[in-house]
Amino acid sequence: MKRLFIIFSLLIFGISVKSQTAITKMSLSATEHDFGTFKEEAGRQTYDFIVTNTGTEPLMIQNVVASCGCTTPEWTRQPIPVGAKGKVTAIYDPKDRPGVFNKTLSVYTNTKPEVVVLVIKGEVIPHEKTIEELFTFAVGPVRFESNHMAFTNVKKTEKKMRVMQVINTSTEPVKIEFEGVPAHLTLKSNPETLKPGQKGIIEGTYDATKNAGWGNVSDMVKIKLNGVVQENLFYYVSANLVEDFSSLSKEELENAPVFKVEATTVDLGKIKGGTQNEVEFKFKNEGKSDLLIRFIRSTCGCTAVQQGNQGVGIKPGESSSIKAVFNSGSYSGKVTKAIYVYTNDPKNSEVVLMLTADVEQPAPVK
Repeated sequence: MKRLFIIFSLLIFGISVKSQTAITKMSLSATEHDFGTFKEEAGRQTYDFIVTNTGTEPLMIQNVVASCGCTTPEWTRQPIPVGAKGKVTAIYDPKDRPGVFNKTLSVYTNTKPEVVVLVIKGEVIPHEKTIEELFTFAVGPVRFESNHMAFTNVKKTEKKMRVMQVINTSTEPVKIEFEGVPAHLTLKSNPETLKPGQKGIIEGTYDATKNAGWGNVSDMVKIKLNGVVQENLFYYVSANLVEDFSSLSKEELENAPVFKVEATTVDLGKIKGGTQNEVEFKFKNEGKSDLLIRFIRSTCGCTAVQQGNQGVGIKPGESSSIKAVFNSGSYSGKVTKAIYVYTNDPKNSEVVLMLTADVEQPAPVK
């Protein structure tokens, strides 16, 4: 019995010694790699970090996590025997990522420490854009940078200019003109006639004093090439027409009107489809001078807006309202519509009123 106990004790001791001496280790060929400078069109760049098992037990690379989606990791999935090699591969995609980069790969293993961080870096030279990429709007032999000239904010008292590049990609001269241009807008090509391969400038001038609208407005005009109107192709011009408060003195700002709405959102609740639903937004002039409602517009033709005081001064302390009629038509479920109100209140020159409803359509007749 004593002999059996001794043998059993030696076996346990042997296992314990083995567990204390069995070590999983790894060495890496590098912990950082510099791809240097390369062109974007060179495509995906790949580098292998070589992993060597220098321990006495199999090495497992359990997971590799990249710091961004631009880097794809791959690694040896099988256990790496003692003395053998594996790898962690870093694949960097430079597409649409010009400039300097510095990314990491966190490598999780069954060693101590359990996590090792690898670094890849470099610099991507952006690819030279093609004519098609630079000039995205094709009109016959002519290409524009875009089909949309945006003037952004334009004060109602000013004229604003914008320019856009254009190129003649054909082997013949092309004369560029515009048709259906409104009075508040001027568009011309400079030069008017482009030689083969020549670049030019579309010059646009927006005269806000000649447009009675307010807020976001847009126009569509047609393009003429060598006297021929290009059908079904339109050039869009947009602007956000705003009140000019820049000349107001401190005293005038302190005595300005104040547009105060009781509630900016009205919920009609459950309503039937194909019905007319009236909404009223009550407001008050809490300022010290006359309040003017410059303009009111809705986001769709389904909402008709009425405002009896539009263009008429609302005295300090006076109240009024903006009435709207929502046609639920064929809408179904939750519906939200916006009404934009433009005033001479310097702090609330554009106010958005919201109309919500839950439209129920009748069940189809079987």
